[in-house]
Amino acid sequence: MKRSNRYRCLIIALGIGSLSATAMPVCAAPTLDTMFGDHAVIQRDRPVIISGKADPSEKITITLGREMQAVAADIQGHFETRFAAITNVGPIMLSARSDKGQVESRDVMVGDVFLCSGQSNMELEVRNAQDAMGQIRNSTDGQLRLMTVPRDATDQPQRNFASAVSWKTASPDSVPDFSAACYYMARELRKSAGVPIGAISSSWGGSQISPWMGEAAQAAVGRADRFAMVKLHASDPVAAERAASAEWEGWWRAATGDAVGKEPWQPGIALGWADVPKLGPWEDWGASALSEFNGMVWFRREVTLTAAQASQAAILSLGTMDDVGRVWINGSPVGMSAKAWQPTSLTMPPGLLKAGRNVLIINVMDNYANGGLLGPASDMVLRFAAEGDVPLGDTWRYAVAAKSPPGAPRVPWADVTGAGTLYNGMIAPLGSIGLKGVAWYQGESDVDLPGYADRLAAMMAEWREQFRAPDLPFVIVQLAAYGKPTTKPSESGWAQMRDTQYRAAAADAHAALATAIDLGDPFDIHPGEKQELGRRLARSMRAVAYGERHSASGPQAAKAVATPDGGAMIEFSGLTGALQTRSAAQAIGFELCGQAADSCRYVGGQVEGLRIRLAGDGQPAVRVRYGWADSPVINLYDEAPLPVSSFELPILSGR
Repeated sequence: MKRSNRYRCLIIALGIGSLSATAMPVCAAPTLDTMFGDHAVIQRDRPVIISGKADPSEKITITLGREMQAVAADIQGHFETRFAAITNVGPIMLSARSDKGQVESRDVMVGDVFLCSGQSNMELEVRNAQDAMGQIRNSTDGQLRLMTVPRDATDQPQRNFASAVSWKTASPDSVPDFSAACYYMARELRKSAGVPIGAISSSWGGSQISPWMGEAAQAAVGRADRFAMVKLHASDPVAAERAASAEWEGWWRAATGDAVGKEPWQPGIALGWADVPKLGPWEDWGASALSEFNGMVWFRREVTLTAAQASQAAILSLGTMDDVGRVWINGSPVGMSAKAWQPTSLTMPPGLLKAGRNVLIINVMDNYANGGLLGPASDMVLRFAAEGDVPLGDTWRYAVAAKSPPGAPRVPWADVTGAGTLYNGMIAPLGSIGLKGVAWYQGESDVDLPGYADRLAAMMAEWREQFRAPDLPFVIVQLAAYGKPTTKPSESGWAQMRDTQYRAAAADAHAALATAIDLGDPFDIHPGEKQELGRRLARSMRAVAYGERHSASGPQAAKAVATPDGGAMIEFSGLTGALQTRSAAQAIGFELCGQAADSCRYVGGQVEGLRIRLAGDGQPAVRVRYGWADSPVINLYDEAPLPVSSFELPILSGR
């Protein structure tokens, strides 16, 4: 942005006596918020809300094209004004001025703006996707603009981003680090819409949906108490840690049956302690029991303090604990790591420490890949305002937990599992920017957590409220295949999530589904094929955001009806042309099931135009499943071609 001070400002000399070369102006021109900086794209056909900062109560004139609006900043220095919808696409002038100066954004366009959000499969960059070199080399497009929101988890909704962020035109310099799924979707939409496109990526790998839900969405799904805890943490971190620790300890006793005073975090409990060979993942220690261990491990270290040290408050820094660590000192709780895979520091108020021997105990829970106290040793220290620091990088002992009950509560101010923390830091600062649509790729971290459809519906409603667009389209990516291939029918949390995602999209008049089940990799949770995913996202977006007359979500099973031979006939909706199979004369991946969970068996499917016939096998059949595995092998498509994804349906009576 180009800034200028056209008007006289008060000058204060930094030295003594007459004005010198070090004198500086104390007044400044207003600024426009990041979303309206150089190379910005402003959403067409929707009212435009321009915002920025100035001195408190300062009067500002904002010019957008040929229109001007006068507004006064509030007492915090924030200003905001509304312009009528703009129908003409292309370049437009944007500036803000006051008596203290003017700011002008350069190369601003009117077009369509899309927000892309979710976890790591949305975050994965173009440079890490397939065919990166060729795609990056040919990525220059002055009409496509990209913005990446920096990671930030906060206790309160933010008005500004945590660090500098800006729009960039698509080029070999800007594309490599941008979201691959978002870029390829936006690139496709540039071809079909023929207007400038702005794409905003705001994602965090490993995140559940809950951190992306603000206060209203949390309340809508009965989690107002979790958000209240986040607010408490903002005002009184020690009280919040105390409350969260009591919750965790209560959960442990209920899950394990341990009596008060007999829990593993008590200093006198013998757990069969052994020396920690080295800081770092326990998978690298050479212990066979830990080589692929996911679960809980207890760590213990003794700390000797002087009376002067023990009388003070202290900061306990423990480096990185993977995935999450909960800490006690002398049997009293200190707190839990809140930032996934980032160094942890906890406040220890006076009264927790004592002169002489202190026992520090940590429970580390690892759910995925490596786990442990990762250090480095230089980051592990007990820090006092006076009396010096106590290093903690050595002489640790460990014991593998005899019990690792599932469902351990996390602190609600955590980043990837918190209540509203990512919404506060990465969605709220977008303000009421106009959007054409939202692409959402998330769900892996919510597999096996009940209530996802309700959480997704509440999040979509809240975002539509923030962006002042009750009909804001959402395209949801249905989970790709990932996990060990199966050789017999079994239960599958990933298949259940795909079915849930479909039902959530079908229940929303302005949502659609982009399936990726055939684009997955059973051995890599981050499949590299993002170009086809981008095309599918764009296809769905053209239906729900642009009104194109084609199936928004591709082929979906509508109902299953019993046939006289004890099988089923499955009818589909959303088809483009007829159904077709690949590499086989019949459709594979179908199951007929009785009432019991273990009653499913594979059956072949015969294509009959727009339907699939499953022949009876002489056993009871009350429901039908398809692609019901984490990483299923499927071969049923329509003529788009788009795949049929995981589903489960009851078999209705044919009479």
